[in-house]
Amino acid sequence: MAENTILTLVGSLRAESVNSKFAEVATAAAPEGTEVTTFAGLEEIPFYNEDLDVEGKVPAKAAELRAAVAAADGLLFVTPEYNGTMPAVLNNAIDWISRPFGASSATGTKAAVIGTSAGQYGGVWAHDDVRKSLKIAGAEVLEDVTLAVGASYSRFAEVEPKDDAEVVEGIKNVLASLAAPAAVLEAASAN
Repeated sequence: MAENTILTLVGSLRAESVNSKFAEVATAAAPEGTEVTTFAGLEEIPFYNEDLDVEGKVPAKAAELRAAVAAADGLLFVTPEYNGTMPAVLNNAIDWISRPFGASSATGTKAAVIGTSAGQYGGVWAHDDVRKSLKIAGAEVLEDVTLAVGASYSRFAEVEPKDDAEVVEGIKNVLASLAAPAAVLEAASAN
């Protein structure tokens, strides 16, 4: 049984998304004692609507997302950048996770954001927006734990992310930080 569980949410819904392939690398590169899984079905969750967020009406997939987030020891958001920000599917997921007000399923959960995008900076604006929203939702965002890979179309035209040593190493480092006990992270940031 895994000591740590990390739940991955991917912001791209495209079948051959490079960000989905980053999530696959994360699953394969999980540190010993850590299980990494990817939440499937973000596109099935309706847009957040307070009228639906009442006992007995919460859509099943939204309830499943909240339960998965609450059960996870860490959250890994993997996202491209759409029009200078995060994709709507991630924003919607964070809306559902963050509510009901004062009872966010992400409260106190470590979270990191990584990904790749076509631009030269690898989606850093989107990553910043996800981190900001996750902080507001109550997650313990690891600000210094990042991986933004630019020029995704050319970089991954002939090489899969799983075969890119720099990407694999970067993802392993992010996972190690998410899996590390809080005391280890505090000591590392104090140095």
